Amino acid sequence: MKLFAWQWLAISSVLAGTLAAAETRPQYGGTLHVAMRSAPTSLDPADRMQPDSIARRTLTSLLFDTLVAIDDSGRIRPALADSWQAPNHNQRWQFHLRRGARFHDGSPLTAEIAAASLHFANPLCNVSAQGDTLTIEDSGDPELLAGLALPRNAIVKRDADNKLSGTGPFHVVDWQPGKKLTLAANEDAWHGRPFLDAIEIEMGKNFHDQMTTLDLGKAELVDVAPEQAHRLSQDHHSLFRSEPVTLLALVFAHDAASQEEQALRDALGLCVDRASIRSVFLQGTGQLAAGILPTWISGYGFVFSTDSDLPKARQLRSQVRSAPAWTLGYDASDPLARLLAERIALNARDAGLTLQPSSSATADVRLVEIPLASSDPWIALHEVIQFAGLPAGKTRAGSVEELYAEEQAALADKRLIPLFHLPVSYAASGTLKHVSVHADGSLDLADAWLEAAKP
Repeated sequence: MKLFAWQWLAISSVLAGTLAAAETRPQYGGTLHVAMRSAPTSLDPADRMQPDSIARRTLTSLLFDTLVAIDDSGRIRPALADSWQAPNHNQRWQFHLRRGARFHDGSPLTAEIAAASLHFANPLCNVSAQGDTLTIEDSGDPELLAGLALPRNAIVKRDADNKLSGTGPFHVVDWQPGKKLTLAANEDAWHGRPFLDAIEIEMGKNFHDQMTTLDLGKAELVDVAPEQAHRLSQDHHSLFRSEPVTLLALVFAHDAASQEEQALRDALGLCVDRASIRSVFLQGTGQLAAGILPTWISGYGFVFSTDSDLPKARQLRSQVRSAPAWTLGYDASDPLARLLAERIALNARDAGLTLQPSSSATADVRLVEIPLASSDPWIALHEVIQFAGLPAGKTRAGSVEELYAEEQAALADKRLIPLFHLPVSYAASGTLKHVSVHADGSLDLADAWLEAAKP
């Protein structure tokens, strides 16, 4: 009798373990419903008319691949190129393309198509094709590999009607620009078929509407407003959050025209009470910033002082006989941006400065969110410099000391005043499994799957 009992216990344990494993094993099938705030009107990664956004990066990764990719540790890894070399001291790069990769229209990946795609995105790029090898000549750019991993350099096949085709894990079934995108699994994806059968993405949804659709079970994945991330971490939803990948900053429309204007901008930077704004309006989300790059990218972001100094700001203001009234622009579709603009205007008034919040497209200074382009510090810094209209840096890459010096130079005239580094947050239903967030803030849905409803 004892022997039978022990045998039954052993069998029960095996069955329980098997059932537990089955419950956590990835499942094929299902349609993932996503709601997002962003509303891009083009899926072309090289379309410069579309502003960079985390959402666009996610869409690009679903449809297209780059030659190389950057993993979450900052290492370059193969993608459509399975190997590469630079025998002439970074002056001539050769990339061997992966065999067997095909575009969504069924045509094979070729070096000629890849070269045409890179030249379309970078007209000045000297790129050529021969056999399975792609060659980039005379670049002299030590950051070339990290640059090729940027979404805008994804490999796209364009036909005579400019119809796009990629090699990514999903292909387009229906596209209503700025409204809705329906994707289906790429059965022949070179990195393996995704678990999901399809993804339906509703665009242009505000944060409140997104949370409503999630709570009602009409979506399994949504964006989360920065100030709501803390509350959601205590709810029944799963929360996914990136490192701080967005710079929230004040950007002036032009360079300071005089030393007096420079002093007024210094005063503005000193009077903003970042700590209070983060505590009250951002609900503790993000990091205070007085530099362009967050510490996780540069390693030294903490050396820039984020302390407000109202007495010093008032002293600088008193040195200028007459201060202009500046308009402070913000995104009218973002309620948080309006609140932040109003609080910054109050801080400025305490220092004797006049800021008038405005939703107009034109303003003297704007409150903007700048997605950091890469985890590579040089690329991230130069992309922000270009966005803000600052003088181009002289150094392409170098030591940490050179990076720090270039960042200081970019901040010198206060055309750009950093305020916060913010993460990107997402909320998901309990049925969505194996979602992760890339280092650039975009979502990795290639291996995501939906758990079947329990009977």
